[in-house]
Amino acid sequence: MMMKFYWKYPLFICLLLFFVASTAHAGEATFEQNEVVQAAGDFFGSTSEGLGRVIRRAFKKHGRPNAYITGEEFSAAVGIGLRYGKGFISMKKGKRRKVFWQGPSVGFDFGGNVSKVFTLVYHLKSQEQIFQRFPGVDGSFYFVAGFGVNYQQSGDVILAPIRTGVGLRMGANVGYLHYTKKKSWIPF
Repeated sequence: MMMKFYWKYPLFICLLLFFVASTAHAGEATFEQNEVVQAAGDFFGSTSEGLGRVIRRAFKKHGRPNAYITGEEFSAAVGIGLRYGKGFISMKKGKRRKVFWQGPSVGFDFGGNVSKVFTLVYHLKSQEQIFQRFPGVDGSFYFVAGFGVNYQQSGDVILAPIRTGVGLRMGANVGYLHYTKKKSWIPF
């Protein structure tokens, strides 16, 4: 009876150490909130209270991202809309890579805008996984002091684009963004 206990004890210790090591490793591959605030502030040119609130809200809702995209986009709509953008994706442990996005939308939407975009990316296993379509509803929009965020999801991967820019675009719409390796004027 005592022999069985000694055999199980080392196995338990090994499993416990494996679990602790794997969760510590997973923690290393994500960005801390202060890192994201600093990177977003550098990208947008300043760190404002509004930007900090938008980032805190995203962290509260989805936790720590393991990648982010910095870029610029333009969009326009009269019922049917189009959005085009380009930028770079950066993972916590990985190289920066060029990425493009484009997509259609439909809804009660009118106007146009040019924006800088800082997108938080959650649960991305590799940069290749970003190259797909992400559906979204721009009615789920959160706007504070010139910064707005909405959420898009495909499978486990969640995107939280934070935008600020110039122009006027009002309404609500549904659509998707297609992230690609090459620029395309075809939004589908």
